[in-house]
Amino acid sequence: MRGFGDFYKSERGKNIKNKLSKEQLINQAIQFQLQGNIPEATKFYQYFIDQGFLDNRVFSNYGIILLSKGKLKEAEFLFRKAIELKPDYVKAHNNLGNILKELGKLEEAESSYRKAIELDPSFINAYYNLGIILGELGNLEEAESSYRKVIEINPDHENAHNNLGNILRELGNLKEAEVSYRKAIELNSDYEDAHNNLGNILRELGNLKEAEVSCRNAIKLKPDFIFAHYNLGNILRELGNLKEAKLSCIKVIELKPDYAIAHNNLGNILRELGNLKEAELSYLRAIELDPNHEDAHNNLGNIFRDLGNLKEAELSYRKAIELNPDFFNAYYNLVIVLRDLDKLEDAKLCLEKIMAIRSWSILGSYFFNYEMELD
Repeated sequence: MRGFGDFYKSERGKNIKNKLSKEQLINQAIQFQLQGNIPEATKFYQYFIDQGFLDNRVFSNYGIILLSKGKLKEAEFLFRKAIELKPDYVKAHNNLGNILKELGKLEEAESSYRKAIELDPSFINAYYNLGIILGELGNLEEAESSYRKVIEINPDHENAHNNLGNILRELGNLKEAEVSYRKAIELNSDYEDAHNNLGNILRELGNLKEAEVSCRNAIKLKPDFIFAHYNLGNILRELGNLKEAKLSCIKVIELKPDYAIAHNNLGNILRELGNLKEAELSYLRAIELDPNHEDAHNNLGNIFRDLGNLKEAELSYRKAIELNPDFFNAYYNLVIVLRDLDKLEDAKLCLEKIMAIRSWSILGSYFFNYEMELD
C-alpha cells in the first residue's frame, strides 16, 4: 500500500487526494496506525492538523503516538483538544489520565479517570487506572474498591487480582492478599510478579518454606528478576541459610550494582557469617551509594563496635540519629557505646530519648533504672 508521502509527490497524487474524502483520509491514517506504520500515520495526522481538520479522532490518535514516543506535554495538548471537540469522548479522558499520571499530576489524573467512568460506568480500563492512582495517593480503601469493580466486570483480570493483593497487603489484610495473589497465578501460572508478591505475603505470614518456593518460581520465570532475588535472600536469611542468602544478595548486586539496600543486606549477612571486615566494606558501599541510608550507618556502627572501634561506632550511630531523630535502635546502640566509653551523662540523655520514643521499652527502662544507675 502506498504511503501518505507518495500521494502528494505528483500530479497524480493530487488527483488521488481530490478523489478521497476527508473521512477516507482519516480512515487511511487510522489503518496505518493499526498496522504499525507509525511514520506514515504521523504524516497523515500532522497534515490534518496543518489543514485545520477538527476531528477528535485525529487529535486523540496522534496523542497516542506522541505518548508512545515520550512526548508527554504535546500528547496532553492533543488529548485536551480531542475532549474539547467531543466532551463525552471516554477514551480520550482515560488517555489524558495516563498522560497526567506520567507527568506526576496525580490528582488531575484521578479526575480524568473519574470522568471516563462517569461517561461509561462499565469502562474497565478507567477503573483499573483509577485504582493505580488511588494507591499512589494513599487512598487505599478507594483503590481496593476500584480493583474490585474491575474484577466484578471481568473476573479473569489477572492484573487486577495482583494489584488488589498489593492494596490488601498495605491495608494489613494478609490472608485476603494471599487469596488475590493465588487467584492471579491461577489465571496466569507464568505471572512472575504475582509469584514474587505471594512470596512476600507468605514470608509475612511466617510460611518461610512456601515463600522460598514462590520466589524461586518467580526467578525461574524471570532469571533477572531483581526483587525476587532480593526477597529470596531475605527469606533464606530468616531460614538460617546464610550462605545461600549471601549468593542471592550478590546476584542482586550483580544485576543492579548501585542498589544500596542490597549492599546493606549483604553486610548484614556477612556480619552474621563472622566476616566483619567484608561486612564493613558492604556498609561503606551502601553509604557511598546513598549517604542518607540510616540503617547502613547504624549497621556500620555495629561493625565498628564489634571490632572495638568505639569512637567510630559512636560517630556512625550519631549519623544514623541525625538522619532519623526517632531511630530507636540507633539510640539504644549509642547508649551501649557511650557507657563503654564512660560517657555516662551522654548515655543518660540517650536513655531519656529512648523512653520518650518508646515509654514502654523494657530495655530502655532496664538500663535507665538499674544498670546505668544515674541519679
